[in-house]
Amino acid sequence: QVHLVESGGGSVQAGGSLRLSCAASGHTTSRGCLGWFRQAPGKERERVAAIDRGVSTNYAASVKGRFTISTDSAKNTLILQMNSLQPEDTAMYYCAAKDFCYLNPYDYWGQGTQVTVSS
Repeated sequence: QVHLVESGGGSVQAGGSLRLSCAASGHTTSRGCLGWFRQAPGKERERVAAIDRGVSTNYAASVKGRFTISTDSAKNTLILQMNSLQPEDTAMYYCAAKDFCYLNPYDYWGQGTQVTVSS
């Protein structure tokens, strides 16, 4: 059974930084496909970033150059470093996992952590 638990959300002013973590049990973060998603009120869920086998990464255009996705194999944790945060980054952030990036959809989801950016 895969269990994902996000942490690190909070409130920050525009231009600030936050570091989200997703602790994974039952799934090895150095293998498989892991992603960060976000959903703001009234908006569709958006994939923010993904990492394949702990190596290959891709990002939504809206966060490229500001966000970095990575894995900490020792702690079996997925990380999202978010810099230069803007009010439009305000959303609930979720981590998700699946065995292969070419498969849809993601099979496992965390409960989410709220990120609020004020101007």
